[in-house]
Amino acid sequence: MTTISQAPATASEADVVVVGAGPAGSAAAYHLAQAGLTVTLLEKTEFPREKVCGDGLTPRAVKQLVAMGIDTSTEAGWLRNKGLRIVGGGHTLELHWPELASFPDYGLVRPRSDFDELLARQADKYGADLRERTNVTGPVLDDRSGRIVGVTAKPVDATGRKIGDEVVHRGRIVIAADGNSTRLSLAMGLTKRDDRPLGVAVRTYYTNPDSHDEWLESWLEIKDGTNLLPGYGWIFGMGDGTSNVGLGLLDTSKAFQNVDYKDLLTRWLRQLPPERGFVPDNMTQPVRGAALPMGFNRQPHYTRGLMLVGDAGGMVNPFNGEGIAYAMESGNIAAEVISQALSRSTAAQREQALLDYPRILKQTYGGYYTLGRWFVKLIGDPRVMKLATDKGLSHERLMKITLKLLANLTDPRGGDATDRLLNALAKVAPAA
Repeated sequence: MTTISQAPATASEADVVVVGAGPAGSAAAYHLAQAGLTVTLLEKTEFPREKVCGDGLTPRAVKQLVAMGIDTSTEAGWLRNKGLRIVGGGHTLELHWPELASFPDYGLVRPRSDFDELLARQADKYGADLRERTNVTGPVLDDRSGRIVGVTAKPVDATGRKIGDEVVHRGRIVIAADGNSTRLSLAMGLTKRDDRPLGVAVRTYYTNPDSHDEWLESWLEIKDGTNLLPGYGWIFGMGDGTSNVGLGLLDTSKAFQNVDYKDLLTRWLRQLPPERGFVPDNMTQPVRGAALPMGFNRQPHYTRGLMLVGDAGGMVNPFNGEGIAYAMESGNIAAEVISQALSRSTAAQREQALLDYPRILKQTYGGYYTLGRWFVKLIGDPRVMKLATDKGLSHERLMKITLKLLANLTDPRGGDATDRLLNALAKVAPAA
């Protein structure tokens, strides 16, 4: 941790420094630049780069792409989907994304290597100063107030090896958008909460004939021996001759610590019909895994000039493991709060506005995430998971309601009776 008096040479000065050019950081940088603020966007790797993800986007994420001015047409390289195909308990059910005033009625698929670069370039195009191969090494603190006033960083080559002197990027506000590991948050003393669920995702790609499938496919019966695990398997066609195939599992099962996830993925795929093409010879990439930080597992989301967005703030949806939509939404919210704060006349007024960010997040997601924590705790019991799989999928109307709940797709104002019920549940659930 570096204080002002010890800091190396200054490489940039901006209103806001954003650490990490994933969906959260790029969304924040774009909206900040659109608000007329100067932004330095730091990314430790070079685009294009790989990220472990299902590559499937729900209508929540699509809405944020539209808000960033991204062309989501098929002509622009996006594969659209109609909704979710759910398989389990001897049933197969195809559920369309709901028709709502607040969200589009389609989802998208795009490889993360392409997706993240697209967002970062959009932020750069509209005024953010994107700096790739810039590895942030720690915060720079004001030695009197203890506030973060910038970050130290070193230039690196494509392998991550240092190739130049450490420098400082200064900002009035710093945003941590550096993912689940979020070394910047740790350096500021923000540790994970142990009372929040954690997910693990593993995925790979296969050449297969279902590459242009118009549905995101989800399998609910994932077993380790005889144990039915809380989670699901997915098959998302990429539109390029391959499909993204993976598993998402929760730590609420007693079997979680002992599961060999790569082996579990292989065993699950062996159960599928061979004509679908999920055989070893068709695998195009190694199996890779990543942690899914859920339900606000790192707090506070603002302190001493540092604001957390996306995975750095544990904003993955506990119900379905979706992270991209919440990363982009939180980046958008952070940008709005910061632009309002920096327009204030005094330091006290600016701080008052910035301290509203955690409250807004809890108002927006807190009750819903609490419902999600209760849900994942329930399905951690294999008996509950089996009952939900065997009985739930035989009731299409019930599953349509469940889809709205799991994907967080309701109209916040008005809507139908289901929307009003789900919104009311999220409001009465305690936000923590």
